Amino acid sequence: MKPNNTNLADLAQHFGTEESARSFLERLRWPEGPICPHCGVIGDAYQMKPSAKGKTHVRKGLWKCSPCQEEFTVTVRTIFESSHIPLNKWLLAIHLLSSSKKGMSAHQLHRMLGITYKSAWFMCHRIREAMRKEPMKGMLKGVVEVDETYVGGRQRGVGPGRPGLGSNKAPVVSLVERGGRVRSFPVDSENLRDIMRRNIRPQTAVMTDDFKSYNFVENDFASHDKIAHSKGRYVRRKNGRVIHTNTAEGFFSILKRGVNGVYHHWSKRHLKRYLAEFDFRYNTRKVSDGERTALAIRGAVGKRLTYRTPVKPSKVNVNEEQRSI
Repeated sequence: MKPNNTNLADLAQHFGTEESARSFLERLRWPEGPICPHCGVIGDAYQMKPSAKGKTHVRKGLWKCSPCQEEFTVTVRTIFESSHIPLNKWLLAIHLLSSSKKGMSAHQLHRMLGITYKSAWFMCHRIREAMRKEPMKGMLKGVVEVDETYVGGRQRGVGPGRPGLGSNKAPVVSLVERGGRVRSFPVDSENLRDIMRRNIRPQTAVMTDDFKSYNFVENDFASHDKIAHSKGRYVRRKNGRVIHTNTAEGFFSILKRGVNGVYHHWSKRHLKRYLAEFDFRYNTRKVSDGERTALAIRGAVGKRLTYRTPVKPSKVNVNEEQRSI
């Protein structure tokens, strides 16, 4: 079965066991043969097997590199490493999270995959870490719309007739390349300029609303066109160009539906990972669900996410990122 043509029915049929899922992952990650994560040699490793007498126990999927004599599996230095959840459940979870337009809650995965809620929650964050493309290759160009919104959840005690301490929502800015990619970030008035400078080419035409925090844009980029949302205006024309931020608003509509209808609340601590999830699906909107799933699996390589930073962290490869919840 080709990874790019994978759908949920294929996954359920072909990945009923962890062994078949591991074989799929090996074909996807090692198309030219096993790659040793210790020395980097390609195609010069052999699979370990029990002895003929059956006295030696060997972990399933264990390989040994001939040049450096180190042992490894296909999950080494990926988000799957050290996980006790079977690989076939991992692949199902990645497919479900990649193909669900507005996301899928950890409670839903907990019920569907037969794992604990705590495991499903941590699994979701690991998958979002795989979807994260930071730093992304190439800066945004052409016409880029920049808009901001607030996401999160209602704070307890806040509501009609129930005074509380205020809103628990967090500001988010999205940079949307017309016909292209999106990048979203938690934002405040101090880092907005830095975010735009690091992600948008200076030669770009930038379009925003009339929010005062965007006054610096005309000095940093080729052109800056505003649309006066405060006066109820949403589209205007200038020298043959259509000026609006409706593309960014369309992205926010999907984002808000995900918050309100699926997740209900986003912690500020994990906000960047939720944003990475929605950015990933938007940026891969023109490919099939199977291709999107394959891209997410490939993004799992070189990333680690743990509950907490180890007291004595192990050596991390220069190409590997290790983060903690």
